[in-house]
Amino acid sequence: MERLYIVCVEDQKEVLNTIAQQLSYFEDFLSVEECETADEAFGLLEQIERKGDQTAVVVSDHVMPGMTGVEFFAKLKEDARFSAVRKILLTGQATHTDTIDAINRAGIDNYIEKPWKAEVLLDKVAVLLTKYIIRAGLDYQPYVKVLDKQTLFDLLKTG
Repeated sequence: MERLYIVCVEDQKEVLNTIAQQLSYFEDFLSVEECETADEAFGLLEQIERKGDQTAVVVSDHVMPGMTGVEFFAKLKEDARFSAVRKILLTGQATHTDTIDAINRAGIDNYIEKPWKAEVLLDKVAVLLTKYIIRAGLDYQPYVKVLDKQTLFDLLKTG
């Protein structure tokens, strides 16, 4: 079975470590990877894809050197290999215009403001992971312990 990934992108190492530590909840079922730049993350996503594995969810900061989170997510959306990846923008510095741009141009699935609560991040990742697995036609059974039960029920009910 191919491996599923959650990729975290954040230029501040201590914040990145916090995100990864919180998402370690999912590690018995999929891999959680850390990147400090959008370019590094894009390279990792390409490497995951070349191995025949899949990236289900990316959590990215917005304000980063080189490429913003919105620019990174727009790049993913435009690349057919990654257009199904679920995206969470995690930031405390995005403007109202940035947020609109993230939704319209980059197709983000969720926006979480810093500082965040771990439960909020875990809940949103679980929902997006569930949507990714069902819409990709993957067997959800191996992941059922970490999926969002209501989302799973709704998606299975509607077909």
